[in-house]
This record gives sequence, structure tokens and C-alpha cells, in this order.
Amino acid sequence: MGSACLQLSRLGIREEFRAMVHRITDQWVDSLESLFSDEGMPSLTEISKQFMDTRMALFGPCMKAAVEQIHSDLIGQVTASCPEFGKVVHRKRLDSKRVSTLNGEFSLDRPYFYCKSCQQGFHPLDEALGMASACHQYDIQEQSVHVAAELPFEMSAKLFADLTGIKLGDHFQHETLGAIGAVASLDLVIPDRKEIERRIDQIGLVHGEKPILAVTGDGAHMPTRPEAGRKTKRGPGRYQEAKGFRLYLVGDSGRIAQVGSWHQIQDAEAFRKDLKRVTERIPLERVRVALLGDGAEWLWSAMTECFPEGRPILDYYHCAEHIHTVAKAQFGEGKLETRQWAEAIISLLFYSEMDEVLGILRGTKPRTAGAEEEIRKLIGYLEKNQDRIHYLTDQEDGYPIGSGGIESAHKFICHTRLKRSGAWWVKKSGNEMLRIRCALVNGTYKRVFENYVSLGGRNAESGDK
Repeated sequence: MGSACLQLSRLGIREEFRAMVHRITDQWVDSLESLFSDEGMPSLTEISKQFMDTRMALFGPCMKAAVEQIHSDLIGQVTASCPEFGKVVHRKRLDSKRVSTLNGEFSLDRPYFYCKSCQQGFHPLDEALGMASACHQYDIQEQSVHVAAELPFEMSAKLFADLTGIKLGDHFQHETLGAIGAVASLDLVIPDRKEIERRIDQIGLVHGEKPILAVTGDGAHMPTRPEAGRKTKRGPGRYQEAKGFRLYLVGDSGRIAQVGSWHQIQDAEAFRKDLKRVTERIPLERVRVALLGDGAEWLWSAMTECFPEGRPILDYYHCAEHIHTVAKAQFGEGKLETRQWAEAIISLLFYSEMDEVLGILRGTKPRTAGAEEEIRKLIGYLEKNQDRIHYLTDQEDGYPIGSGGIESAHKFICHTRLKRSGAWWVKKSGNEMLRIRCALVNGTYKRVFENYVSLGGRNAESGDK
């Protein structure tokens, strides 16, 4: 009996909604009269523009009608139980709220209740709808921040308005991105163990062996400035290093599958702790680990501690660059002898002839003081990294020998957004932006956003309508 009554009630709601939508649609069609005038035949572009310009007049009222029909009991609610103590309280008033969504804007009158015992006011309808406290709702916030993570705030606000017809201020985008970035923890931004295992399954075995998990890291200098109030004079800006790591899988024919990237303006110890936390979700028994980096000791210290079973590989191209620097200092720029000497040394290193290379360098008579210094530095560099140089064996085993993966990650995640001309970032907001961009690259942005919503979003009415 109860089920039948419920079905009848739902049928009545649906039919009432249908009637309301018909009336709204008739009004909207009336607004399109200019398309059917005798003054000309509009083009497809003109018709499309008219639909775009007026669609909110159709969808907004339809959205409101749906809310009012589906949640009619809550809209007409006169008593409610206090969420804290369960005490029944009476409605004090109706609060009007302007609600903006991707599918239209409308005003909604919500019953307001106040409990004297806990001294808290609440709107039950807001909770039932999962409504954001700001005028612009979560669907707008999610997509606008996605755009703002790619383009400067002013430009992204204009593009968002052009594409959706919804005007947002750059301040709204900045504040919302910061709020989402603030709750975008490493645990949310890096895929969980189940997802990483799924990606390992997708890439499959490499020539019958376990796939290779490349672990690589590096630093990129970001333009930062001191934090200050709007009317306070800021101090001079300076560059700080965003230390980041990237983990990716290498499959057959060099196919790459992203596992996770994480970049933050931070010191080496914070970098090490972050990398350590990621190791806990890696199924190490299912992969072969390659550690790739340049000669930075802070990087190798962190990678070898976190992945002691990994094969350390000095970036081939950084190594070759150091050798070319010595060749130019010794023989001169652009000379055949310069190129021949550098290629000979690189070939010997490729075949792991380290003793012969060191013997050549120590036996080379510097032609200038500058050449002497460069030779000395190269000897020290090779001695420090000799256990990481075995390029022929690496390639035979299918391992990558270059750390270009982290360099491209820095360029795509850090440089293209944070190093635009004239841009200077407070460290906090720069890190929030980096977390969002990492989440987008890692495919975890939706999870980050859902966490933001579960925590109540921005928790304050936005002044930017």
C-alpha cells in the first residue's frame, strides 16, 4: 500500500513538473520570435547564437521547477530537528538565495531554522541539495577551476564566459582554486594502490618481464614573492625551487603510462618525505624500478632511500652535456676535433669503460685554465656517479636512460602556468596551483574535488557574484 502511494506521489510530481516545463518552454519559444520574422533568413550560426544567448532563460526556470517539485516537502517545512541535539525547532523565516549552475540561474526560498540550545542556524534544503554556500554551485566551481588551472585567471574567466555564458570574476576563480588546492593532499593527488595496479595491468608485461616503473625527480625554479596585504608593499621577489617527482610505467615500444606526478615549492627533506609516502602504495613485486636523475645528491639520497631495490641510472643526456662542455673548453666551439673527442668519450661511457675514460681525462693536458677547471669537475662528477653509468646494459634490459620524463613534467605542470611573463606567486598559492595541475595530469582531479565538496567547499558566501 505504501509503495503504491509513493508511486502515485512521484507520478503526480512528474506530471506537475511536465506541465511547468511546458509553460516555461512556451515562454522561451516566444522569445525566439525574431528568428521567424520576415526581415531575413538567419544563418545556422545566428540561430545557434540566439539559442546560446537565451538558453539560461529556459534551463534556469526548469531547474527551479525540478527542485521545487522534487523537494516540495522541505520547501514547505515548518519544523525541523536540530542536527546537534535532535530538538524540534520551528521555522524562523524563508531565506532567498541566488543559485547559479551550468544549466541556469534561479532564486530559491529556503526555510531557515535556529536552535537556541546549540546556537546554530541551518537550512535543511541546502543539505538535501548538497548546495554550495557560494552563489556559483559546485558544477561551475569544478569546471571553472579546471580552466583556471590552464590559463591566467582573467583569461580563463573570459573563456569560461564565452563557452558557457556564465560570467565569473577572476577573483572568484582564484579563491576557489585556492580552496580546492588547499585540500588537495598528496594522498588524494597521487592515485591509490588499486588504481596503480590497474595501470600496471593495462601496460602488461614487457618482453615477457615485469614492466618498468621509472622514478625520476628534479627541481625547477619558480618566481615567488612574499605574502602581503592588498595595501602593503611587497618585498622583492625571488626564485625558489619546486622539487618534484614523476612515476611512470614503460611498456613495449617505449609506451608510457602515467602513474603520478607531485611538484611543490619545498626543501629536500619535504621532497623525501613525500616520495616515501608514495612508495607505500606501489606494488613493488609487480615492477622493475628504474631511478633516473641528474647529479643532484639530494635527489639520489631520497630516491635510493625510498626505492633501495631500484636500478640507479644517471641521466645520459646530462652526462653527455657535461662531456661536451669539457670538449668546448679544451678544443674550442664548433670544431671537428671538439665533436670527435666528445663522441669518443661518450661512446666509452656507453659501454661502461669508466676506467679508460678517467685515465684519458687525467692524462689530458689542459690548454687553458678554464679547460683545467672543467676537466676537474667532470672527473669528480663521473667518480661520484660511476655506479649509475651502465647505459648499454640498461638499454638491453629495456630501461630508459634519460630523465626527460621529469623535465617534460616540470615544463607542462610548472612552467606553462607558473612561469608566464610577469607572474610572481606567493608560495602558498603557487603550491595550491601545482597540486591542482598534478591532479589533472594524474587523473585524480575528480577525487580531489569530491573531497573538497565533502568538507563543505569554501564554507563562505562568495562576494564575487
